[in-house]
Amino acid sequence: MEATKKENNLIVSVSPHVKSDETTSRIMWTVSLALLPAMASGLYFFGPKAFFITALCIVSSLVFEQAYMKIVGKKSVTGDGSALLTGLLLGMNMPASLWSFSPFTVHVPIVASFVAIVITKQLFGGLGFNVFNPALIGRAFALISWPKAMTIWNEPTAAFLAMDAKTTATPLGVLKEEGIAKLIEIFGDKMSLYQHLLTGNRAGSIGETSAIALLIGGIFLLAKRYITWHIPVSFLGSAALMAWVFGGKGALFTGDPIVHLISGGMMLGAWFMATDYVTSPSMKNGQIIFGVGCGLLTMLIRLKGGYPEGVMFAILIMNCFAPLIDRGVRSKVFGAVKQDKSKEIKK
Repeated sequence: MEATKKENNLIVSVSPHVKSDETTSRIMWTVSLALLPAMASGLYFFGPKAFFITALCIVSSLVFEQAYMKIVGKKSVTGDGSALLTGLLLGMNMPASLWSFSPFTVHVPIVASFVAIVITKQLFGGLGFNVFNPALIGRAFALISWPKAMTIWNEPTAAFLAMDAKTTATPLGVLKEEGIAKLIEIFGDKMSLYQHLLTGNRAGSIGETSAIALLIGGIFLLAKRYITWHIPVSFLGSAALMAWVFGGKGALFTGDPIVHLISGGMMLGAWFMATDYVTSPSMKNGQIIFGVGCGLLTMLIRLKGGYPEGVMFAILIMNCFAPLIDRGVRSKVFGAVKQDKSKEIKK
């Protein structure tokens, strides 16, 4: 009796070869969910103005994306949640004081949303092809175009029904102009300063104030494995080191890294903006380089630049280098034989 022969068939299929139940839509909506604690904190401290500004950014982003897709004759993609996430991040990066009709500044979030969605995202080819983070470009355009309106900060009221608000300086603004001693004097003592910065009871953009709320959202994304530790840890670690070494007045290693880590947009940028899949490196070691670059540039701008904040500019600058970083740290191709061009010339 003939022995049966078992054939080994090689099945060839197109990529991707690793499949997952996670979709772009699910990721976008989950990231939006992770931002809710910080958004709730902003609503608590800044009241209805924060809600109206954020809602205006979200609605404007959705409308502009839907209108653009209809004009160019493409299928609507608003359901994937990317435009909503861009609008949410943009709103969280805006000051609540923009909801004011005297002077009229309500147009600022609308124009910023147009720049973020149409110019930064869609004109580059849509989701996955944009070079820069859309929300940060929208905020940068607004800051450059309307610097006065974008740098008026409301004092937190911790009262949702309060429409009127006093203006005040941000902790980073006080730190930049008058130093750490004045900042501690305003809040009473250093522990009280840390407490206010952690909980969000201080002036700033709508969604950047509560470091604890942002950290909760970031840990949630880590647990879901939507992001890895490489960018946030390298971002925050390099910023803390530079703040400690160069942040003191007149002497090295006398700076306060904790104040810098939980002030301004550091937490929001490190966990939610710098980790954007499209505009950051895909290789793990490249992500560490990217995060270190963001941290160093942030502190360079904060300590030596003209702005008290530097997170936005640092991330946008590093977005430019993301493709080069990936190219420089790409994995070795196993089995490839490097040709000796000198031998070919001799032949």
